[in-house]
Amino acid sequence: MITLNSCELVTYISSIACVLSKNCSSEELELLAAIFSQLGDTLATILVNEANCKADD
Repeated sequence: MITLNSCELVTYISSIACVLSKNCSSEELELLAAIFSQLGDTLATILVNEANCKADD
């Protein structure tokens, strides 16, 4: 896995967003935004659930 400090990570993500915004339609960007929001929320849910299950053991 690539290791980046916080500022590098934010810059990298912002750069990706800029490239996508230049190459995708508004409809595509809306869908990508929704997909990545759901992905983040789902990953957070999985992590919390796993932590709670381990705490119960």
